Amino acid sequence: MLDPYTKKTVDFRYAGTALRFAVAQSLFSSHHVDIGTQHLLRSLVDIDLSHARKILDLGCGYGPLGLALAQVAPESEIHLVDRDALAVAFARHNGALNNIPNVRAYGSLGYDDVTEQDFDVMVSNIPGKAGESVIRALLLRAQRAVSTSGLIAVVVVSPLDELVEKTLSGPGIETLLHRTTAAHAVFHYRFTGEQDASDIPLSWDDGLYDRATITFTLDKTVLPLRTMRGLAEFDTLSYATILAYKALQDPILHGLDDDEVDRLCVFNPGQGILPALLWRRFAPQRLDLVGRDLLALRTSRQNLIDNGCSQDAIELHHETSFVPENSHPTLVVGKLRGDEGPDALEHTLVTAATRLQRGDRILVVGGSTPITRLIKSKDVGRHLRTLKRKRGKGNSTALFVRK
Repeated sequence: MLDPYTKKTVDFRYAGTALRFAVAQSLFSSHHVDIGTQHLLRSLVDIDLSHARKILDLGCGYGPLGLALAQVAPESEIHLVDRDALAVAFARHNGALNNIPNVRAYGSLGYDDVTEQDFDVMVSNIPGKAGESVIRALLLRAQRAVSTSGLIAVVVVSPLDELVEKTLSGPGIETLLHRTTAAHAVFHYRFTGEQDASDIPLSWDDGLYDRATITFTLDKTVLPLRTMRGLAEFDTLSYATILAYKALQDPILHGLDDDEVDRLCVFNPGQGILPALLWRRFAPQRLDLVGRDLLALRTSRQNLIDNGCSQDAIELHHETSFVPENSHPTLVVGKLRGDEGPDALEHTLVTAATRLQRGDRILVVGGSTPITRLIKSKDVGRHLRTLKRKRGKGNSTALFVRK
């Protein structure tokens, strides 16, 4: 159900066809189809894509690039991939909203989870904050996805123009178009070499996102963690995490004996700090990691394994919920995302509550304002009773119990 996340519906025209896109507040360019995407689409207008069999939109957001190109390649199979589960959900929804067949939307960390190869066209609006090493990889590792003569078309913000131009000047790459505006640069290119795609590593396997290994200390608890670029808390703990840790030590949580917590669920796990703390505390038989960010899920899993958790005990759920269906955890812990509106947070917490049994508990940490709204919500109150709340430095924890 996307209604609680939906901010508005935007209209867009491409190739003489009217399109409508539902957009979410916390996804990129929620006011309109962004200018960079529009520049990239205009650069493709004069290219005959009608015979393209497969098109890949990498980092699709809510889907404007891939779904617009479906208008000029109506027989093509469109793959829309993103590391954000909410983006995937909106892309899938927008494909149906525009009656576009042959749309496949799914999660992927870069190219790691793209299910097929030999794409005739790949497009991407490359995020400006991805970091140089990630941007180079997105440009060069496209070869593992496209066909021998496949066209790659990307747009970047203008400060990245020089980096992209230099990256594409290497051997085995032909730049077909380089067009700049005041704020963006568009590139079309293709690979001319015969490199075996199997030689191109997966981004997770070769540590593309790795930042450092940091040892975090909380009281007497020492946690060595592998931290990743693009995730918060890569070198220091946030106060929200410290507040959550203190809440986990509170005697009121002892209403659940440690040996009763056989199944734990952690949502929005970030670098994996809270999951590792909870694993140390409860050693459950099953630990569910759930959240929108695929990088956070995989990072948390790895840090759990590195801190002694069996890989078989961990289950990943790339989705927008706090508690997956049929999970049945005794205790749920996680951080609220600051970019989601109150309607989305309330809906997600209520949905989580309906998946719990009487006496199960949810500890949430986040900004004091959104937590106040959740505590005062009548819908939340129908399912959950507030056991305890703590405040500090603009953040709060709230411990709820299922009625």
